[in-house]
Amino acid sequence: MELNIGQKVAYPNQGVCLVEGIQNKIIGNNSMSFYSLRVLSDNSIIFVPTANAKTVGIRPIICHTEFKRLMLNLGMDFDVVSGDWKIRSREYTEKLQTGDVFAAADVLKKLTFLSHEKKLSFREQTLMEKAKFLIVSEISNASLAEEDKISIKIDKLVETACEKHLVSHPRVVAATVH
Repeated sequence: MELNIGQKVAYPNQGVCLVEGIQNKIIGNNSMSFYSLRVLSDNSIIFVPTANAKTVGIRPIICHTEFKRLMLNLGMDFDVVSGDWKIRSREYTEKLQTGDVFAAADVLKKLTFLSHEKKLSFREQTLMEKAKFLIVSEISNASLAEEDKISIKIDKLVETACEKHLVSHPRVVAATVH
């Protein structure tokens, strides 16, 4: 995968980065080429070997077609939420580490649903906020919508998904409440 200077990319679990340059560095006796990526949310710099960019999970930010698909996905029902917090935590952390905005949407929907049923743990609250941040920042950095407006739209779509989930899985809800 070749990235271009000035290109915005999604970096797993970090959000949107700007490719600022390509630098050669000497590591041991070898010269290696690195992408210099500026994380737009906190202005930090990440160096990624150019040969490892795809393996790390760096990808171009979403396009208009993917944006439409993501918006549809956010309002759709989802799989049953695990009752075991350890399984949930591991699953959701792994999903966010993939860098896939659709996986982040799944995490956001499930944790939002769970937050209606009970108070989320600090870790789950953090994962839910991270998922929403990753989605909103990618959409706004792709210039597909303004950050404030897309955040409100995402909240509405996720609530719709939660309502659909209540209808399609009523027994699961009753079991988790007790």
